[in-house]
Amino acid sequence: MTAKLEGKVALVTGSGRGIGRSIALKLASEGARIVVNDLDAEPAQQTVQAIREAGGQAVSCVGSVTSPDFAEHFVGTAVNEYQGLDIIVNNAGYTWDNVIQKMTDEQWYAMIDCHLTAPFRLLRAAQPVIRAMTKTEAEAGQRKVRKVVNISSIAGMFGNAGQTNYAAAKAGIIGMTQTLAKEWGRMNVTVNCVAYGLIKTRLTDSAVGETLAHVEGREIKVGVNPDMLAMMERNIPLGRGGTPDEAAGAVYLLCIPESDYVSGQTLMCSGGLTGI
Repeated sequence: MTAKLEGKVALVTGSGRGIGRSIALKLASEGARIVVNDLDAEPAQQTVQAIREAGGQAVSCVGSVTSPDFAEHFVGTAVNEYQGLDIIVNNAGYTWDNVIQKMTDEQWYAMIDCHLTAPFRLLRAAQPVIRAMTKTEAEAGQRKVRKVVNISSIAGMFGNAGQTNYAAAKAGIIGMTQTLAKEWGRMNVTVNCVAYGLIKTRLTDSAVGETLAHVEGREIKVGVNPDMLAMMERNIPLGRGGTPDEAAGAVYLLCIPESDYVSGQTLMCSGGLTGI
């Protein structure tokens, strides 16, 4: 049986760790050639190695998605290495929470830059490449469907206390998704969104005391108080948080041929939770 994504070229931001790594591994397992991205070279290379050891193809493109020149470099890596571009997954992200009266401009712009401006730049850089490939295919009498999957959150759909910055950015990516579905339909590109609920990664694991992650020179508090985490999970109809592999499955659904006529949609991957 032919793999569903055989020969496709996929860009996955933030794929050195967590959900992004699971997305990259899942798409690769179905034949996609992956351009892996992470802030740090080591986790990016670990994902590349895992894909190659499983028989897949992958290269890394290390760097921050918020860097002004990142998008062109990322798209260029796909074209130079694999001479194509078929799937874009805007996954990279983190949270930096505070109530609004204590939230700094730095916190606000960090979330907007990472979760909204970076996907905008990447899709802007990809458009001329996709347009040119679509034109060449049309002249040859071919029709090829490409996929964009943006990552949002149920915080972007319903809000979440302490996350004005994150929720605003994640709401914005839903609007971007719906707009590009209208703009890019003529290029045979479906543009969809996955809104995650509680997915258990290093950023949302149970944590006692102060747990910090280093992101672009910043020390960001991560992890969730065990009692609060237990309360959150009780509110999820399935009774638990999701795994990164389950999160990847939702993205995969929007990348396979069976979803070729689905566009402009937001799929909630939340264990049945429909609000916060």
